[in-house]
Amino acid sequence: MDLSIIVPTFNEGPNVVELLRRIGAQADGRRFEVIFVDDSTDDTPDVIRAAAAASDLPVRLIHRDDPVAGLGGAVVEGVRDARARWCLVMDGDLQHPPEDIPRLLARAERGDVDVVVASRYAAGGDSKGLADATRTVVSRLSTLVTKAMFPRKLAGCSDPMTGFFLIDRDAVDLDALRPRGFKILLEILARRQLRIAEVPFAFAPRHAGESKASFTQGVRFLTQLAMLRFGRMSAFALVGGVGAIANLVIMWGLIRLGMEYVVAAVIASELTIIGNFLLLEFLVFADMRSESGTFRRRFLASFTFNNLEAIVRLPVMWVLVESAHVPSVLAAALTLVAAFVVRFVFHALVVYAPRRTPTTTPQEEPVAVAEGARGRTLDA
Repeated sequence: MDLSIIVPTFNEGPNVVELLRRIGAQADGRRFEVIFVDDSTDDTPDVIRAAAAASDLPVRLIHRDDPVAGLGGAVVEGVRDARARWCLVMDGDLQHPPEDIPRLLARAERGDVDVVVASRYAAGGDSKGLADATRTVVSRLSTLVTKAMFPRKLAGCSDPMTGFFLIDRDAVDLDALRPRGFKILLEILARRQLRIAEVPFAFAPRHAGESKASFTQGVRFLTQLAMLRFGRMSAFALVGGVGAIANLVIMWGLIRLGMEYVVAAVIASELTIIGNFLLLEFLVFADMRSESGTFRRRFLASFTFNNLEAIVRLPVMWVLVESAHVPSVLAAALTLVAAFVVRFVFHALVVYAPRRTPTTTPQEEPVAVAEGARGRTLDA
């Protein structure tokens, strides 16, 4: 078998026949198998069985009576059952065009990668198939925050949130995966340093049915992200918290000495910007310093960004005090909290971004443990 195609499905019956037709058109002499891992509550399993009987491809169905870990758990289930070394994961709604399968395979066949990611955000890619502007913005912001949390392991991946990718099963430790919800590629890439290549693709509109994205899935994603990357971000938050407290204490003290609150806020910000950088340098990002250029470059980047952020933050604080009549110290606290995520993203992706390829094995990322379960396998 040259390729196992894993398709997790949940009530996707109207898309199955067209999906198999388009996948079959890409085989071109290669041996493909399609494994549907189905959590549906409608007639989708029956549709898959009927379509499998009419297809020239070997098609198998794993219907999970008691689904565990959502779409990510379904993907892991399918990869475990695959007969090929290379496994392609794609959605069943045709937003991942089967016509791109040969390009992903061609990139994998060069033999120098473990994962080939079909990216909406690489040069030549397109995310117009997202339902609306809100989902586009959420997708972009989620990608930025995720890459900031894993600056090493995701350095070569512009779209860690995609559900369209090709993996070398021998390179992935399936037993270490703890999938939660939709974002299984993030789970795979965050657990182990893998060699990544990207192929741009155009994210298509749904062929039929409704999107499964929901508020609940968003909460699951945030939980997954926190569990995978609790270490560095928590340290950054601790340093930020210490800096925020120091900022407020200095500002309060200067105001008590008779200084005008805006001037006091400026002085407190400058002192804590320098102090925070030193804590980040020697505590939070200490393991990344050797790959991220000189101390001088890092300090100038951090100092400049934090001052630009303060230029934006201080007028907001002034508006809160003068227009909304919020107490000045409380207003400062609110703006510092709002700036936290922006600072983290900038420092992880810019200040401490690797300037060269690491030559040593990266430190393992902190992870949490969850349990999974298997369903029954039905040959179709």
